[in-house]
Amino acid sequence: MTLYIVFLIFLALLFDFLNGFHDSANSIATVVSTRVLSPQYAVIWAAFFNLVAFFFFGHRVAMTMGKGIIDIAIVDNHVIFGTLMGACIWNLITWYFGLPTSSSHALIGGLVGSALVKSGPGSLVIGGLTKTVVFIFLSPLVGMVLGVAFGVAVYWIFRKSAPSQVDHIFRKGQLVSAALYSLGHGGNDAQKTMGIIASLLFSAGLLGGKFEIPIWVALSCYVAIGLGTMLGGWRIVKTMGQKVAKLRPMDGFCAESGAAVTLFVSSALGVPVSTTHTITGAIMGVGSLKRLSAVKWGVAGTIVWAWILTIPCSAAISATSYAVIGWFSK
Repeated sequence: MTLYIVFLIFLALLFDFLNGFHDSANSIATVVSTRVLSPQYAVIWAAFFNLVAFFFFGHRVAMTMGKGIIDIAIVDNHVIFGTLMGACIWNLITWYFGLPTSSSHALIGGLVGSALVKSGPGSLVIGGLTKTVVFIFLSPLVGMVLGVAFGVAVYWIFRKSAPSQVDHIFRKGQLVSAALYSLGHGGNDAQKTMGIIASLLFSAGLLGGKFEIPIWVALSCYVAIGLGTMLGGWRIVKTMGQKVAKLRPMDGFCAESGAAVTLFVSSALGVPVSTTHTITGAIMGVGSLKRLSAVKWGVAGTIVWAWILTIPCSAAISATSYAVIGWFSK
């Protein structure tokens, strides 16, 4: 294993850490904004279940990321370098501006940018990309629909109860829903970095000719995303927990439950969805149950534009990084 490959593995784990750091807000924003947990305890809670996800999920998403977005045959060290630079830099930019964009789609954009510069459009796996692009729009809609469904069911069941009578129930319930969401977050997002590291090792001939996910790769990715979640991207917590819609414990429970179900199903199908898109859609859905004006659609519109720009912007950064490293290595 060369020093360059070791550096790229470190860079991939740094991305995984930034993924947890950036997406920490998704896991804890509702439970913090409803004051069920303090920020300090919320990140520990979320990070723990990010790690526990190792025991619950397979590697279908990792397989999709590793060989289902671009042709594995064109992957080399420079492609991985460009991919990771595109994803990391875009994550830092959006964190700075407090935008809850998708780390997953930044990584996919990074793969696309490097692959296009190296080998052109023929290097893209259209089936995998199509599935991913479809879920850019589908995952927030499914999260929204399930958030609304949970909200309607809960509101109907407790329709004769005063808010003060059920608040304590959902404060405890939100601990469960936040745990399930964090489990789904770790299970889907950590696998994306696993796929990148595995494709790097495979391209270097270090997997013995068979594409698979070594145990040490899986464990290191879950630890990295858990540590990132524990430190938390506090700039985004305010956007997710307060600026999109005001939430009560009941609302937070419904939003997290809807998002968690979406993540569990998508991970089982091997689809690398955006946990950010999913929870944002669920929050919007639950917020709209009170009244449509309860959702701050202007803020939501800004978030959606950031979603749209994520893949092309991270691809552009990746393409530039690939070109630069290729020029220096001549």
